[in-house]
Amino acid sequence: MDRIRGKNVAITGAARGIGLATAAALLKRGARVVIGDRDTKVLDKAVADLGPGAAVSGHPLDVTDRESFSVFLDKARADGGGHLDVLINNAGVMPVGPFLDQTPETIHSATEVNFYGVLNGCQLVLPEMVKRRSGHIINIASMAGIVAVPGQALYAGTKFAVVGLTTALADEFAPQGVTISGVLPTFTNTELISGTTPSAAQKPVEPQDIAAAVVKVLDKPKTLVSVPGFGRRTAILATLLPDRARRWLNKKAGNDTVFLTFDTTARQAYEDRAQHATGIIEND
Repeated sequence: MDRIRGKNVAITGAARGIGLATAAALLKRGARVVIGDRDTKVLDKAVADLGPGAAVSGHPLDVTDRESFSVFLDKARADGGGHLDVLINNAGVMPVGPFLDQTPETIHSATEVNFYGVLNGCQLVLPEMVKRRSGHIINIASMAGIVAVPGQALYAGTKFAVVGLTTALADEFAPQGVTISGVLPTFTNTELISGTTPSAAQKPVEPQDIAAAVVKVLDKPKTLVSVPGFGRRTAILATLLPDRARRWLNKKAGNDTVFLTFDTTARQAYEDRAQHATGIIEND
């Protein structure tokens, strides 16, 4: 059975980066794709870039606003024949830097987008999936949801929450025919790491690598998968190390400073966007 061809898939935060790459990969596999994003100008361009005649549509979406999310899902259902087969909760922001430098606005924005947005999506689509006894939710989390490093306290906190939510929901809803998965990328070559200088041990993966993992988990469902595949096992082992050994390993890999020492000028535009990541940005 093909778990992708002909399925109606909604993806949040999909006008750029991982979400856009995932939309392209699923279109190639014959899915009907509906993408949502808060930036309507970038959203319109993304739909156009995915190709004329492609089975794709886009609608404005603020994942932190439950009504906005509900309206988006209604439009996604209508575009796909009246129901939704797959929801990919991809929208997220990654503020980094010293914890005491994080503003209340940044804390609110990251928590609302990264965790509350995922909660919204899950609660809004699960009733119909349970009723049909079929459906798949994929939450894009992070390796930071298993192992946290200095400068990522806020981001890691939200992603730990997503990993915990995903695991608990996967076991709660499996008897009801619904699959819930989490995809956990490492450093990814998008705007999220702008201004940082990863070491050789932190070689970033590409958005297309995350998209391939999403396709794979749809084909062969699992609760948690990491990109690269060995990353989750390595991260779990790192969490078992004594404090001194963990800090030594972080230093050897460059994880102790990569999110504390970076080019603030090169990163400023992204940090500003992460701090104000709620609400729809209308296309003038």
